[in-house]
Amino acid sequence: MTSLDQLVAYADTRTRRAAFKDAPGAFNGLQVANNGRVTRIGAAVDAGLVPFQKAVAAGVDFLIVHHGMYWDMPRPLTGPAYARVAELVHGNCALYSNHLPLDGHPELGNNALLAAQLGLKKHEPFLLHEGESIGRIARTRLKRSDLRAKLEKLYPRVIAIECGSTTPRAVAFCSGAGNSAVPQLAAAGADTLVTGELREEWFNVAQEQRLNLYLCGHYATEVHAVKALAAELAKKFRLPWEFIATDNPL
Repeated sequence: MTSLDQLVAYADTRTRRAAFKDAPGAFNGLQVANNGRVTRIGAAVDAGLVPFQKAVAAGVDFLIVHHGMYWDMPRPLTGPAYARVAELVHGNCALYSNHLPLDGHPELGNNALLAAQLGLKKHEPFLLHEGESIGRIARTRLKRSDLRAKLEKLYPRVIAIECGSTTPRAVAFCSGAGNSAVPQLAAAGADTLVTGELREEWFNVAQEQRLNLYLCGHYATEVHAVKALAAELAKKFRLPWEFIATDNPL
């Protein structure tokens, strides 16, 4: 048996949770407690009734998510909001959320792991938010055609906007929504970005500023960090873990 407090304390410290100023609704950290003991760890991208049901059915009593429950709170605990909380409470499943700290972490973070997937193990901070880096950037000799081919093997759907160099000197990574990353590329010495999704207007910017933009899916680019944190916790505390997939195509 491992105590809930032990897992939360380790996760908070490992991800430097307190150092990040996130959106108020992110409410990083323990969002819902359980009876204080943990026997099985789960990882999911999103808080939601279906992932909660799957976690409880699998015997998970500590669920790590990237997108927590409170983005649109406070609101009455009725309807779907009540159903989410009730599923966790009745299933004795604690909920731990970690957003920006799990994007920017240099080892466990989504962006560090995106870079590593492409064989780019040396990367640096990119995209500062309130003094903390939430993205990563890697210098590379990888040809644009090879970069695209690698991404298309890794992700089920890749939107490629290729208006930049055929041999980019650097690739920037911003998992999830990359709208804040595009304006920072030039200053970082990059013309190539791997991200999850972008607003429509960035297509024209890519043409005008000669950029390569690769959109691999918001959900798909943010499965990595929750898995990595869950795996590390499971190893340290000798607990089983599993990923709770929802097949989100967005």
